[in-house]
Amino acid sequence: MATAADIAAMRRAIALAARGLGSTSPNPVVGCVVTDPAGRIVGEGCHLRAGGPHAEVHALRAAGDRARGGTAYVTLEPCDHTGRTGPCTRALADAGIRRVVYAVPDPTPQAAGGSATLRAAGIRTESGLLAAEAAEGNTAWLTAVRAGRPYVLWKYAATLDGRIAAADRTSRWITSPEARADVHRLRAEADAVVIGSGTLAADDPQLAVRGIEGAVQPLRVVLDTRAAIRPAARILDGAAPTLVAVGEDAGIPEVPGAEFIRLPPAEDGGPGLSVRALLAELYGRGVRSVLLEGGPTLAGAFVAAGAVDRVVGYLAPVLLGAGPAALGGAGIGTIADALRLDMTETVRIGPDLRITAVPTAVSAVSAAAADAVAAAPAPEPALKER
Repeated sequence: MATAADIAAMRRAIALAARGLGSTSPNPVVGCVVTDPAGRIVGEGCHLRAGGPHAEVHALRAAGDRARGGTAYVTLEPCDHTGRTGPCTRALADAGIRRVVYAVPDPTPQAAGGSATLRAAGIRTESGLLAAEAAEGNTAWLTAVRAGRPYVLWKYAATLDGRIAAADRTSRWITSPEARADVHRLRAEADAVVIGSGTLAADDPQLAVRGIEGAVQPLRVVLDTRAAIRPAARILDGAAPTLVAVGEDAGIPEVPGAEFIRLPPAEDGGPGLSVRALLAELYGRGVRSVLLEGGPTLAGAFVAAGAVDRVVGYLAPVLLGAGPAALGGAGIGTIADALRLDMTETVRIGPDLRITAVPTAVSAVSAAAADAVAAAPAPEPALKER
């Protein structure tokens, strides 16, 4: 059974892993804590960027010789392959680690199998400790691995009566400065931010992360079927890379500061571009998490495509009575077809309310946690020796 010290060390590893959100794709976020034979923490680390040292390597370097005979707590099963870095299993064995406790088995064929290699080297391995918490922190990556497309978080800001703008289309600002600052945190944790041409024309957003030191700027993506983007658009300011998706028959304008790609039309024959094709393109570029910031039409297209994994709504204590709603046509014609959500968090931010929810039928968090438990070799207690 897991001890209080085991749980504390793994919880610390989970907190360390979160430092890599938004900067490690296409790799997962991973945290590691190393203790000496007496149980004292002697090394900590996290994976900070793709191609850089893994969490175990950072922690082992910090621990030095004090790691010999000790325990490594890792949020994800140590990798057993050589890519841009060497296998973490070898690093752990070479450091003299005698016990490895990891939360979530690695679901990828190329990196899995680390626990078997560790056992073959005489290292005691245990899995499943705080699996649900570790999986929650790695939800985007686990969802992307399982679905073969980026994880999508749809964010919107609205009044209490569900309006994202007034009848005259003015929308700045519905929510408070505190809520808007929180959106920059979401951007910093995402690999790409996606909007449609309607939002581009109405708001001329920059979409870069501001106010967060050291943040890696996400890829800025515009779905612009008719290639109507203007050279003066703020999204072309060079603060972050910009990708513009246009229709198959659209001309490519002379617009510096952007890369253009062509996408097929929406699968249902409606207006706009194929959501599935967009996500496949982004996945091929190493994008594992998407922040959807578009308007109601684009949000409706993602919902209709079954491509929304989490919803974050910022609700302001404001009433408008008229104006566009947060969600447009999503292929829902009757209450029986409504997309039901499980509310996972409600937080007050300044005068506003931030509500987080996941689709009931396909909860990214519960599915990721279930995958983690199901991937364990045997139905034993949460922390098991092997």
